Amino acid sequence: MTKIWQSKSTKLHPLVEKYTVGNDYELDKRLLPYDVQASKAHAQALAKLKIISKTELAKLTRGLNEILKLHQAGKFVIKLADEDCHTAIENYLIKKLGPLGKKIHTGRSRNDQVLVATRLYTRKKLKQISQELVKLEKVFLNMANKYQNLPLPGYTHTRRAMPSSVGHWSAAYLEELIDDHKLLESAYNLNDQNPLGAAAGYGVNFRLDRKMTSRLLKFKRTQINSLYAVNSRGKTESYILAVSTQIMMTLGRLANEMIWFTTPEFNFFHLPWEFTTGSSIMPQKRNPDVFEILRSNVSVIVALQTQIKDISKNLISGYNRDTQLTKEPLIKGLGITRRSLEIAALIMPKIKPNAKVLIKSLTTEMFANHEANKLVKKGMPFREAYQQVKENLDKLTVPDPVKAIKEVVSLGGPGNLGLENYKIDKPL
Repeated sequence: MTKIWQSKSTKLHPLVEKYTVGNDYELDKRLLPYDVQASKAHAQALAKLKIISKTELAKLTRGLNEILKLHQAGKFVIKLADEDCHTAIENYLIKKLGPLGKKIHTGRSRNDQVLVATRLYTRKKLKQISQELVKLEKVFLNMANKYQNLPLPGYTHTRRAMPSSVGHWSAAYLEELIDDHKLLESAYNLNDQNPLGAAAGYGVNFRLDRKMTSRLLKFKRTQINSLYAVNSRGKTESYILAVSTQIMMTLGRLANEMIWFTTPEFNFFHLPWEFTTGSSIMPQKRNPDVFEILRSNVSVIVALQTQIKDISKNLISGYNRDTQLTKEPLIKGLGITRRSLEIAALIMPKIKPNAKVLIKSLTTEMFANHEANKLVKKGMPFREAYQQVKENLDKLTVPDPVKAIKEVVSLGGPGNLGLENYKIDKPL
């Protein structure tokens, strides 16, 4: 069948068609179920206006459900000639229902179609990311409780600095992930608004009940201004991936630390063999590839976010086809973020600290501040205590490391983690 915009007098050059469509029709396999969902809601809005009858609504709904079943069975084909899932759906309805199928596009544009389908798809993916993030929060809370008195060197400037603990380190990641979830909620709320009915950006001369379609599609609110609804494409996606970047930055630091802390040189933690890969030439090698890929995916997400921003910046108001190219980086970015959280939540509970190595790693100089504060408690000004300890570093001795950790009682320090203050998030 012809493209929905094409007439008998127009013919598109095949190279132009191939270039402009790109892989968009393949990406739309992911969006199709959401386009079907939105189309059913739109059909109800048309029925309310009596543009279609109740009988016609029932036929269109059945036709849309057939498309969904065919898609789930892998039998609904979106061809390059269709350009996108929106055209494929309409062409199927016309072939199946004749003139009735031609009514489904009344009062809407492919602009608001792709917007609403993308919002619905993204809403589901953000919920999945939230579920994985909350799982990882629980992992680090458990680790913080279990290992709160197990020593771990604290670093500044990539050099040993002060005593810490595995529990203290774990609680840091717990709190960071809780903050990341706050950012994720903000992205979810920005995305959770209905653009359906904005049409090409300038509304339609039908009183479509947009609030009804918002209720049917379970959007929290309706995106009011039709022009802004179209203009928000790219801006919304770039913010979502900006939040994904924050999550991935947390995971990237974790990955980097686990790469180093599980080396024979550090040997702070044991990485189970099931999470390592081997070498094609060196029989003895067990490599932390999973953490290396996780670390590198931080840069991938940053690049995808930048890609969307660069595509969307400086466009004039109204639809511009440039924004078609924001779809792929969004889909990729959401997938990478979810899978990265999933893999971290899989591995971290099975990471085992090497207690003997960790205790021995707290060398004498790391207790310098501890000793200076002892002198302060006896009445000496801190700067004098600092100088005295500094001039006598060779005379320092290692105290009981666990006892020393417990003495750091400032809130949030190794001896007072304040774990009772943390509340695990509820998934979105």
